Amino acid sequence: MAQSAPLLIRLVASSVKCATFAGKIIRDIMSHGNLNIVEKGKNDLQTEADRSAQRCIVASLNCQFPTVTIIGEEEPSNCEVPSDWIVTDMDQEILKLKLPEHLENINAKDLCVWVDPLDGTSEYTQGLVEHVTVLVGVALGERAIGGIIHQPYYNNKETGTLGRTLWGIEGVGYGGFKPIPPPEGKRIITTTRSHSNATVQAALDAMEPDEILRVGGAGHKVMLLLEGKAHAYVFASGGCKRWDTCAPEAILHAVGGTLTNLHGEHYPYNAETSLPNKTGVLATAPGQEHQWYLSRIPNEIKQKLQ
Repeated sequence: MAQSAPLLIRLVASSVKCATFAGKIIRDIMSHGNLNIVEKGKNDLQTEADRSAQRCIVASLNCQFPTVTIIGEEEPSNCEVPSDWIVTDMDQEILKLKLPEHLENINAKDLCVWVDPLDGTSEYTQGLVEHVTVLVGVALGERAIGGIIHQPYYNNKETGTLGRTLWGIEGVGYGGFKPIPPPEGKRIITTTRSHSNATVQAALDAMEPDEILRVGGAGHKVMLLLEGKAHAYVFASGGCKRWDTCAPEAILHAVGGTLTNLHGEHYPYNAETSLPNKTGVLATAPGQEHQWYLSRIPNEIKQKLQ
């Protein structure tokens, strides 16, 4: 069944399993206590969990999809990947999905996979593990079309286990969660926890929020929109990259939300694009008027983020 499924379906079905296994690696490294933290730059950490999770995801996907471009946040490693880290199975529910005709015969060279193996590294090192996500985004041409967000430390109270995996394919469907609309009569904005500055704050003030949720990780922030805990995610800075937003954007679009830069433009996610999201991020929950939030961003902030 797997080999007869279209390429996009197989790629998303594989990515779900890879992200889930990477979450187990992240938990195992934390439980052993040796994070091997490296400082890549100012407020930019990397741990053994980042490196190992990426090796697992990239090696597994390369094994199954050798002609698809895969771009990961961390520098490629020459270390041999343990054989039990090579994930070859696929999510069976996703394999049953029916694609619209224009997505059925995609050429592998038109796809690009963006991997953030551990989104929220700073919070991970501080023990704020509920902020941590694993992100795998799939782009077709310039558009984010498929996304996977795995939460390694999500507490499944019904089963008593840790971890859950959400996925979405724009125009096709989503799974692993049930979207919840944010509360009416108030405005809750989520933004960065550790990368704020005067410009970031000015954009937040312009929204006249009733509440601001400062959390780590782009994946976690978009999760708040999906779960009805925030109305919008506002980040007036060039501080994140394509691998931070590709997966969340695809899932958000699959449920009717929107993610753009602060000028209302979609970031391109093709393999040749630049990495930084230099013109900020604005994401809105399903049912929110994205244009209203764009209109509130002061022109001087938009000019700063050209």
